[in-house]
Amino acid sequence: MATPGTRAGDADRLSEVAAALAAPVRAAIACQLLSGTAHTGRELARHVGVAPSTASEHLGRLLDAGLLTVEVQGRHRYYRLADADVAVLLERMLTALPDPPTTTAPPGPRLPAAMAFARSCYDHLAGRLGVALHDRLVELDAVRVGPDAVTLTEGGVAVLGGMGVVVARERTRPLVRQCLDWSQRRHHLAGTAGARLLDTLLERRWLQRSATRPRELRLSRSGREGLRAHLGIELP
Repeated sequence: MATPGTRAGDADRLSEVAAALAAPVRAAIACQLLSGTAHTGRELARHVGVAPSTASEHLGRLLDAGLLTVEVQGRHRYYRLADADVAVLLERMLTALPDPPTTTAPPGPRLPAAMAFARSCYDHLAGRLGVALHDRLVELDAVRVGPDAVTLTEGGVAVLGGMGVVVARERTRPLVRQCLDWSQRRHHLAGTAGARLLDTLLERRWLQRSATRPRELRLSRSGREGLRAHLGIELP
C-alpha cells in the first residue's frame, strides 16, 4: 500500500530505476552517456571494458527501465540517455553521494583534472569553467537568480547574442536553470540557454571534445581570448 503523500507505483518505479543502475557496468554506461552524445553498443562496451554481448544485455536493462533511448541507422544502433531529466537525475545522484570513507589518507579527486576543469553535463557545460561562466553571467545581470526562479534577462539575451548564442524558448524545458555541479558544489548554467551556449562554444571551436573522453572539454586559445573579450573572464 502506498504511504501518505506518495502515488501508487512510485515505490515500484523508484525500485526499477535503482535496480537498473545497481550494476557497476550499467552505472558506467549511464555516466558515459552523460556527455549527451550517442554511442553504439560496441563503443560503449569498449568504454566500460566488457564484451559487446555483455554490454548488449546491460543496455537492454537500461532501455527497459526507460533510462536510455536507441536510434537505428542502417546496421548501427545508437544509444543515448532518454532525455535531459534522466541526465539531471544522474547528476543529482552524483551530487548527493557522500565521499568514500578513508582510514589513512583523504580520497583523491573523483575526476581527472581536465574533466574537473571543463566537461559536458548532458547538453550543457560543467566543471570549473561552467561555474565561472554561470557566476560571470550573474555578475553581469545576464542571469538573475531570485528566491523562487532563475531568469535570463533582456541584457542576458544580448550578451549571449554577442557570442553568437541564439536562444529560443522550448515547450519541454525551462529557458534557463541552475544545475548543481557535483564536483564543484556550486551551480553551472543549464536549461535551453545552457544547451545553446555549449553548442555555440563547440561550433566556434572555443571548446573541443577529447578524442578519448567524450565528456571532457578542452578550452582552445581562441576560446580563452573570446571569453576574455566578451565576458571579461580571465582563466589561468
